[in-house]
This record gives sequence, C-alpha cells and structure tokens, in this order.
Amino acid sequence: MRYESPRTIEDAVDLLVNSDGRAFVLAGGTDLLVRMKGDDFDASLVVDIKSIDGMDRIEENHDGFVIGAAVPCAALGEHAALGAAWPGVVEAANLIGSTQVQSRCTISGNLCNASPAADSVPAMVAANAQARIVGPNGTRTIPVADVPIAPGQTSLAKGEIIEAILLPKPEMRSGDAYLRFIPRTEMDIAVVGAAVNLTLDADGTVQTARVVLGAVAPSVVVVEAAEAALVGSKLNADTLKSVEAACVAASTPIDDKRGTVEFRNQVAGVLGRRAAAIAYERAGGQS
Repeated sequence: MRYESPRTIEDAVDLLVNSDGRAFVLAGGTDLLVRMKGDDFDASLVVDIKSIDGMDRIEENHDGFVIGAAVPCAALGEHAALGAAWPGVVEAANLIGSTQVQSRCTISGNLCNASPAADSVPAMVAANAQARIVGPNGTRTIPVADVPIAPGQTSLAKGEIIEAILLPKPEMRSGDAYLRFIPRTEMDIAVVGAAVNLTLDADGTVQTARVVLGAVAPSVVVVEAAEAALVGSKLNADTLKSVEAACVAASTPIDDKRGTVEFRNQVAGVLGRRAAAIAYERAGGQS
C-alpha cells in the first residue's frame, strides 16, 4: 500500500484517477484507520488531504460557511459564529465519538463513510448543506443528501474528493436541532436520529420546515409529511402529534441487536417531535 500527502487538490485528484487498485482518501481517518486493521482490507493507495491548503479551515462569507473537508469536528464546536448560526449541525457533529476522536473526525468523512446512522448527515441535510466536489472533470456542487446512495456507498466518481461542506447563511427567525437515541450515554451509534430546521414569520408561524431522519432506512429520510404539518402552524400539540405520526410512517428500519423495528419507529416519532420543538424555540417561537 502506498501513502501520499499531496499539497494541492489537483495532485490529490491525479493520484486517485491514476491509481490501479482501490484508493482511499484520508481526512480525519477515524473510520479508515479502523477499517485498515481488518483482515479483509485491501488498498493500493491512501491519499492524505490534510496538507492541502484550505482543507483545515472554516470560512464565513456572505453566503454562509465553507467547512474544509479536513476540519475536525472539535473545531466546529469551538467556532462561535457557526455554533450560533447552525447549533443543530454543530451538536450533531459533536456527538461523533469521544473527545479524542473529535479532534480528528470530520463531517466530510462522516458523510463519505455513508453509514445510515451517521449523526452529522441528517443535520446537514436539514440545513440544506451542499458538498463541493473536485474531480478530473472539474468542480461540482451537489446537495449533501445526494452523496450517500446506499450503506457504505456514495455517488462520488473515481478521482472525486469532497473539498468542502457549504452551509448556507440561515434565514432570520430560523432554528435547527438534532437529537439521537443511543443505548449508552455516549460514544455509541445512533439507533435513530432526527434533525429539524424551521423558519418562522413575525408572529411565530412556521414558514418553511425540513425534517430528516437517520438510522431508519438505508440512507437519510426527508419526511415531507412532517414538513407539511409544520408549515402554517405555531407548533401546538396537534401539530406535534402530526409530526410524530409522520416520522413514524416514514421510518422503515430493520431489526437488529440494537433495536427492533417497532422500537425504532416509536423513537423516530418521539425524536422528530422533540427536535421540532427545540428548533421552534431556537427560531424565536413560543409554544
């Protein structure tokens, strides 16, 4: 196996394109290094992108935030402006792993690992985040929701690298939230995750809503029925019941040792309802 640490994104792309065997991108490495210890791991090339200029920076501009692909999740939690703008996204990112893992893991890596239970992905999708991708045919930008296509699989073509995650500037009177259920108190994989992003008008009525579930399907689930229930409401008890029911209906989980279908369905509804209430309060609403 060959290890390379290119200085430019173009060189990284060239290395991946010209690789004869399986090639992997190393950003934080918290998933990749674990996989490398397995007997069935096979790679001809690992491309470390941490030395590429801009990969380790968070930049704020008039459109929002540009989060380099190698920015560790701990840095997201320390960025005051990002935390104020997108607390749900930052909360989700800060749930990944332990304190030590936080200093290395990245939301780009969490996205490209394509786990149905990834914590940061539902929150990013709810925030309408985009991924800026560089490859042999140039640069393209797609919704984060379009990157994972199946467990462990992404839509990235050979030679393509996520250069940055783009979070838009939040609307006035908006708020987001992410909640998950895990069997332990910390450092575990989500049995269910739920993210909500809301925007309110001046009197507290929901104008726009985005409701996203994780760990209840092969990839994240955008719950349009829950969004429809929220829009035009002031988040009364009946609205929250409708959100809960919509999340249960949209959930299509599997039975495994970490949770049954029935349990995951119930938790999806509860977390969707609770995340909506938190997002509403953060947006300035009073339920």
